Amino acid sequence: MRIQDRSRIVALSIVFALVLPLGGVKGTSQAAEKIGSAGTESRGIVLTPAQWQQLDECVDSGLEYLADHQRPDGSFEAPPLGQPAVTSFCVMAFLSRGHTPDQGPYGRQLSRAIDYVVSTQQPNGLFCDLPQNREWMIYGAYHHPIAGLMLGEVYGMTETPQDDRIRTAIQRALVYTRQRQLAYSRPAKERGGWRYLRSSGCNADLSVTAWQLMFLRSAKNAEFDIPADHIEDAVSYVKRCYSPRRGSFSYGLSGHRRSLFSRSMAGAGILSLSLAGEHNSEMAQNTARFILRHPFNRFNRGGLTTEDRYYYGAYYCSQAMFQLGGKHWQEFYPGLLDTFASNQRGNGSWDREANQDGPLGFCYSTSFAILALTPPYQLLPIYQR
Repeated sequence: MRIQDRSRIVALSIVFALVLPLGGVKGTSQAAEKIGSAGTESRGIVLTPAQWQQLDECVDSGLEYLADHQRPDGSFEAPPLGQPAVTSFCVMAFLSRGHTPDQGPYGRQLSRAIDYVVSTQQPNGLFCDLPQNREWMIYGAYHHPIAGLMLGEVYGMTETPQDDRIRTAIQRALVYTRQRQLAYSRPAKERGGWRYLRSSGCNADLSVTAWQLMFLRSAKNAEFDIPADHIEDAVSYVKRCYSPRRGSFSYGLSGHRRSLFSRSMAGAGILSLSLAGEHNSEMAQNTARFILRHPFNRFNRGGLTTEDRYYYGAYYCSQAMFQLGGKHWQEFYPGLLDTFASNQRGNGSWDREANQDGPLGFCYSTSFAILALTPPYQLLPIYQR
């Protein structure tokens, strides 16, 4: 990483009220403990030395597994249906531990993975490498913002000309994202959100919208021009998904989607509001209590609905509870850490998702597990508060 680029990222961290500067080297238990204690009073990040060691060992072992399962083209193992999102998750898993492109033991691998993700961008700006069929329509809606989010996180960390390629890719992706946000104007209650790449019974859902919001926020943090109304429109949609009666967020606002309340969408709702600066709203506080009533101590088991993927939910809820901090984080995270540590496989991976996403493989489940565990390090800019 160039010194001037790291300085730019740290400056951005201050501007956006982030609590710690961005790290760029592999951490140790002592370094992680220092990172955690720096925000103890305001964040409630209290881990014992034994817990820090447990966290370090879990994450480092998981990263070693991922590093051993990268393909020659730079992608991490997953079926075509899972790309480029799975590779993007894997890159962010390494970043969340302080590893950066072109530096350290995994630097070259990260650079290759980034090049692979950039190569999947289509002429219209969409990140997706699937034929235009039903799978393209559904999964492409996720691949695009997830790939964009990852590239926003690494922008400024890489050397020229890779950095130039990333910038161009993000700019093109942002145009496509806005086009999709404006694709449908009816019904009015769904305006501002995102859905699949073609109309499919409803025009917005919280799951896709949350990823697009993260992409926009990451790009904004990286100094791309994101008009405020693009984010405001999306946040307004997120708020309409909140149900005071259930004390959480629904998957959507049309048809049966109004009655789908999962841990995944609870975390997505809180995180979406947090990225817009609304950390302690009544909606977020009520939803945090919803999450605490439905913990992740039954490993790889679904939650309230068939839509509730275990790793997906754990990732979202961990990031969301970290944003809230305090008692919510203290009640949530130690149990999650213990559950994941107790169920990690001997080779460093975690079991495939037991729900519908099982075919996406071990790199999918392992990268999500790492991202659920690493908020205490406070190293991914998008998830710092």
